[in-house]
Amino acid sequence: MKLFTIGFTKKSAEQFFGLLANASARRILDVRLNNTSQLAGFAKSRDLQFLAKKVCDVDYMHLPELAPTPGILDEYKKQKGSWEDYERRFLALMREREIEKTIDKEAVDGGCLLCSEHAPHHCHRRLVAEYLAEEWGDLEIVHL
Repeated sequence: MKLFTIGFTKKSAEQFFGLLANASARRILDVRLNNTSQLAGFAKSRDLQFLAKKVCDVDYMHLPELAPTPGILDEYKKQKGSWEDYERRFLALMREREIEKTIDKEAVDGGCLLCSEHAPHHCHRRLVAEYLAEEWGDLEIVHL
């Protein structure tokens, strides 16, 4: 199985959809807590769903169960918490939710985890991908 990840920040729509198309991603798996913010530009959920289908024939799914809770996110972003604390709390949440049992493997295969962070290093999409790879085994992760 192959799982892509991408962030929309610092990318034009042309770059973003070009990366998805070149990777032959089958669907966007939106793992954002808030996917309707006006600050998201072309990546607002309804616009993204429409554009992904029209521009590169990619499906769209919102998977809020793969997003952090507001409390975890606020502690890290607004209260300037450490990445280490965020990662520990977020991974504990994924274990508690048992995402490896509830997420459809077929939806993940060829899918692309989407969030706003430009790079995957300090981003929950990377944590989700690595968690699933550890739990499921045969999962290749490609960061776009």
